[in-house]
This record gives sequence, C-alpha cells and structure tokens, in this order.
Amino acid sequence: MSIASVALSPVLEESRCFPSSFTSLYGPCSRESILIYLAVGGSVVPMCVMESDSIALVKLRIQNHQGFFVKKQKLVCEGRELARNNTSVRDYGLSDGIVLHLVVKLSDLQAITVRTACGKEFEFQVERNRNVGYVKQQIAKKGKGFVDLKDQELLCDGEELEDQRLINDICKNNDAVIHFLVRKSAKVRVKPVEKDLVVSIEALNLKEEGAGVREHQWGALSGGRPVIERMPLQRDFLLEPLIVNAKIELPIVIKDLINSTFDGLMSGNEPIQSSEGSGGAYFMQDSSAQKYVSVFKPIDEEPMAVNNPRGLPLSLDGEGLKKGTRVGEGALREVAAYILDHPRSGRRSYCYAEKGFAGVPPTVMVKCLHRVFNHPDGFECSAKNVKIGSLQMFVKNNGSCEDMGPRAFPVDEVHKISVLDIRLANADRHAGNILISKDHEDGQIVLIPIDHGYCLPENFEDCTFDWLYWPQAKEPYSPDTIDYIKSMDAEQDIELLKFHGWYVPPECARTLRISTMLLKKGAERGLTPFAIGSIMCRETLKKESVIEQIVQEASEAVLPGTSEAAFLESVSLIMDCCLDKLSPYGKAVNI
Repeated sequence: MSIASVALSPVLEESRCFPSSFTSLYGPCSRESILIYLAVGGSVVPMCVMESDSIALVKLRIQNHQGFFVKKQKLVCEGRELARNNTSVRDYGLSDGIVLHLVVKLSDLQAITVRTACGKEFEFQVERNRNVGYVKQQIAKKGKGFVDLKDQELLCDGEELEDQRLINDICKNNDAVIHFLVRKSAKVRVKPVEKDLVVSIEALNLKEEGAGVREHQWGALSGGRPVIERMPLQRDFLLEPLIVNAKIELPIVIKDLINSTFDGLMSGNEPIQSSEGSGGAYFMQDSSAQKYVSVFKPIDEEPMAVNNPRGLPLSLDGEGLKKGTRVGEGALREVAAYILDHPRSGRRSYCYAEKGFAGVPPTVMVKCLHRVFNHPDGFECSAKNVKIGSLQMFVKNNGSCEDMGPRAFPVDEVHKISVLDIRLANADRHAGNILISKDHEDGQIVLIPIDHGYCLPENFEDCTFDWLYWPQAKEPYSPDTIDYIKSMDAEQDIELLKFHGWYVPPECARTLRISTMLLKKGAERGLTPFAIGSIMCRETLKKESVIEQIVQEASEAVLPGTSEAAFLESVSLIMDCCLDKLSPYGKAVNI
C-alpha cells in the first residue's frame, strides 16, 4: 500500500476576504472624485471613484487590485443591481459615503493531472462542488488500468472521507491535507499551476497488496456505471410538489423530475449550493451522486429576501433587484416562463408536457426541507423550516454564452430566445443565463434559456437583452417563427397562469399584454429582433425606452377611470404610428 499527502488550497483569486491593507490600494481621493464603500465578505473597504467613471471601469479597478474578474462581479446599491456597465457613477446617483455590495461568483473548477510512469498523462477539471466519490470515479476513468475504483481510499486528518463529502468543504481549510491510499504503489506529486492545483499520480504498476484497506461495495445502474452502496442513514428532508389546483395533473416529465430529485435526497446526497448568482440556488443530485438532476431556488433566499445567503441587505419596500419586480416572486416567474413557453405545435395544454419553443427547462413549484439550505436561526425538522421555491430540471451543458463569441450561434436559436424575452419583458437576460448545449443528432449548437426570476415585471424600466447586439438579432424572423408569434394570446396566457395558481398582478398583466402586442405587430411588419428589442430597452439609464414613452402617452390620452381595454386600444394606436415609421432593420426612434 502506498500513502501520499496532497495539500488542497482554495484558489487565491477567488478569495472573498479583502486584506486589511486593502484600504490604501486605491490611493487618496482627488477633489473631482467621491469616496464610496465596497462591502464584500463581511468587510467594508473605502474606494475612490470619479463621477464620470463607468460601472465597467469600477469593476475593472476591483479586478486589478483584488483579482475578481469583471464578469464574476455583481454590484448592488440600495437594493438595485448596477447592471448597465456603460452607465456612469453619476447617472446611477452614487454619492459620497454610499455603500456598494459586491457579489462575487466563485471559481467552481479544480484542475487535476494524472501522469503514469510511462509518460501517459490525463488531465481533467473537477467542479469544487463535486464529491469525493466523483473524484474517485474520474481518476479511475482517466487512469483505467493503473488506478481502479476499488483500490482507492481518501483520508483527511486520519479520517476516511466518505464518498458524499464535497471537495469544496475540504478546501475551506487552507491546511487541509488529503491522503490517497492506493492498493498499487504510486507516487503522488502536487504543484500549483497558475492558480489551480495539479495532482500528479505516477503509477509504478507493482502488484502490491496493502493491509487494512476496506473494500468499497459497488452496485450497478442500468447504464452500467458503478454506484456506492451506502449504509442506511436517517435523514430529515421533504420534497413534494406545491399543488394549488386539484384539476392539475402533473405531466410525466415533471413527475420524473421530482422523483429523481427525491431519490437523490433519499440516498443521502445533499443539495449543493451554487457559487453563482445573487440568491440561494442548490444543485440537487441523483441517487448515484454522479450527476445533477435539478436546481432548487427557495423564495426566502432570493436576492434581498430574509434568508438570502449572499449578504445582500433586506429590501425596504419589497422591490427586487430589478425595477418592477418583487422579492419572493422569483420562483413564480421561473415557473411562469416555463408554462408560457408554448411548443411549436400549438398552445401548451394544462398538462404542459411538450418541449417549449424557446426550450425553457421543465420547472415546477415545490415544498422542500433540508438542513443544507440557509437557516440563519438554526435548523430543526419542523414545518417552519419548509421552504417553497422553484425546482427546474438541470440541463447538461457546455457552458454559457459568456464562454464563446455569439457568431457561432445559429440564427434560429438566438431568435427563439428573443421571442421569449420580448414577450415576457425579461429584465435580466445576459449571456451568462443562456446555456450552450449540443444536439445529439447533428451536433448543432442549442441555446437553453434559464434564470427567469425577473420576467413579467410591473414596468419596462429595466428590460435588458444581451442578444440585442448579436449579429443574428439583425436577421429577420423566419416564416415559421412569425407564425408562432401570430398564435400568441396574452389573455389566454393570463388565464393559464391563474389556473396554475398565480393571480398575475394587474401591472404585470398589463406588461404581458403590451409586450405581446409589440412582438406581434413588429413581426407582422417584418421587423427584426433588434428593431423590436430596441423599442423595449433603454439606450441609457436616464433615457426612457420607446415602449415606456408609448405607455406614458397612452396614459395621458385616456380619461381617469378608463377601462383596461380602452387603455390598451390607445396603446395600440400610438404603437402603430411608431412602428410605421421604422424600416424592418432600422433602430427605434423616439415617438
């Protein structure tokens, strides 16, 4: 038996804590600058910025001085995300003494290299939220023939690591050391490469049997993959769908989603908190602990909610990070986006089983109880700790649109996202919440929209679409897509959401009616996604969008107490005048 020590250290670049000397990194403030305070990881750091600085420049300075990459930063001020990178500090109203909250997306990858004595080398990356069993499987898979699954044991501080133990938990301690026990003699070397850890295992191919090594017991899945047979443990958890209408019959795809998630919890596989986003999100594992099956987002852990795990301040007036949204309604909007993503074949039935036009993953409201979730007051297995939230199917992917240039994306894939976002007036569409996958049949890129907690807002103020400036957005919609858009009916959609338990607030219902109207009228005139989307999005923080101007003019044109139908008729007339001035490829102009 051979024993080797491996020291695991957190990636320095991703540290959440600023050093105490960080206060002097930005230098003294000039007369033209203002002093703001950056709150991150429990520390408050003074920072001098110019009023003319853009948010992008502020993020770049944070990156230069502390190493947090710009794309991993999210700045929040007084309950509002500073999402427009080109907007200046002055336009956002930042002044002396104001506090910005920095939310940092941590790196999820641990680099591992396995090298044999004959020079053969295997390299792979393991997500930090994977468990020990997964690491064993990957080492055995990559090093087949010299390191078998049954020959591995991992120890930390003399205690054997259970296969359910997370790599991230082990790495929390800077001095954490893992001992690899391999039943064949092997040399294990560790060295830092850039800011990842490289584990080098050199097998000597000696048939040495070690004493005292416990054999792992493995079963077999139908797919032939090994799984761990765990000792039965008593676990306190709950997972069940939240049904508000007895007439609703869950489709097979939703039942399978809940059952596979339940099986994972029943097998003792704990939820894994995501390092991304500004709210609490948890990856739910299957029974083998080798893959994710769903993502759970509790409503009480949303940004600025009472149990938010990111340290964001509570919302004082109930408004969410985006204008026109409410804290605690994100899960409802996640489910609404799936329900309203009607399939190409026609309107979604009450069973909503068929895949939607835009491909929003199956999503359902559930009740869930587990000690891993954020419980600031402590956890006990009782009704008061049961969380309500959205459960969405986890989709295997090759990263997000942040990871590659948009020119590689098929036009139809970008267009389907644009149809969804315009129709739902999405206030949070960026490249990071569009996943990239590959079609199993022809290998073509498929885009998967996720994170719809800020769709259907009460107003259009924060509508933002990253795809607006992609080249595909300036291509006209195909006849099939136009036919799909023509089939939309906002009134039926509102009734469908009501059937599923969400009595859409009047302001949100109005938004859906107007955005659907704009999309249908624009498509009928042959306008591109860019032309239609430009009507919905503000060019700058202070300048109202064209759709906001249309709504304002319609409000001024009708008498107080006018019915909603009469108001919408006024909107329709003003919108027609605006759209008639545009060419199919032209940019929206002020009315």
